[in-house]
Amino acid sequence: MHAALLPLSTKVWVLSDGKIGDETQCFGVAEVLGVAAQRRLIAPRRFYAWLMPYGPIDPRDRPDQPGSPLVPPFPDIAITAGRRTVAYLRHLKRESGGRTFTIFMKDPYVGTRAADLIWVPQHDKLRGPNVIVTATPAHRIRADLLAAARKTSDPQLAALAAPRIAMILGGPSTHHRYSQANEQELAAIARRLADQGLSVMVTGSRRTPQSTLAAVKAALADAPGRHFIWDGTGDNPYVAMLALAESILVTGDSVNMMAEAVATGTPVHIYEPEGGHPKMTAYIDHLIAVGAARRWTGQLEHWSYAPIDATLAIADEVARRYLAFRN
Repeated sequence: MHAALLPLSTKVWVLSDGKIGDETQCFGVAEVLGVAAQRRLIAPRRFYAWLMPYGPIDPRDRPDQPGSPLVPPFPDIAITAGRRTVAYLRHLKRESGGRTFTIFMKDPYVGTRAADLIWVPQHDKLRGPNVIVTATPAHRIRADLLAAARKTSDPQLAALAAPRIAMILGGPSTHHRYSQANEQELAAIARRLADQGLSVMVTGSRRTPQSTLAAVKAALADAPGRHFIWDGTGDNPYVAMLALAESILVTGDSVNMMAEAVATGTPVHIYEPEGGHPKMTAYIDHLIAVGAARRWTGQLEHWSYAPIDATLAIADEVARRYLAFRN
């Protein structure tokens, strides 16, 4: 475990519109900084959300309004991501008299003046003196957490015989679809892996269609003792799955999920559902080029690589820039 990069007393807000993927990046940075970030949830009404990221914040969320997510005292640092949070971050900067150091994760679509510091993945085009660029995003999967999960394994997963494979499923997005053909193919993959003697550990995300999980579950129904499917009840043993897996198969619709997978050092196979986008293709191509991942071709492959995790590098730069800002 690395040393904290900032004093524990540093007050940090994470402005969130509730998207888990965005929160993962923000809290991932805060945790590496060594600070306890407070989540401030924003929920602008439909008209104001439609104007974002260019328009003003919802007037009911002004700092002087009861229940506002921006009620002072203002933080030392504010971290956020997502189109609907841009106006709130800029408003907070003004209301704090410029004293809050603002950080935006991903392209804010309003230029580099959106925040004091902006992080973007290398497949995005935004560049500037206050823009930091890495290949993968920040997240909350750290080496110490993986090591702890291996030592104190989730009993539901520890009972599964090795070798184990983690199937990490996303879902429909702006650019990806989960067709019936995709569901049938994922189910067939799960069954084939079980037939080959692997224990299959399956988890979905909030976007994963119930029909997809049902198809996979049905395919594994007559492979007792060789699979575990998280059904959404109780804690998600996601970290333990990543820690215990000898191989990982992840769907190629989530930058975050792929980044978390390659942080393990475990061979990562990427299954691409229908649809796609040039940025996502470029991202996957990069993970393949550096030896961390391969596209799913119908069979497991075995190789090794050093874990890839940009979270510490991002947090280091955040701490350096914040301390320079304070001084």
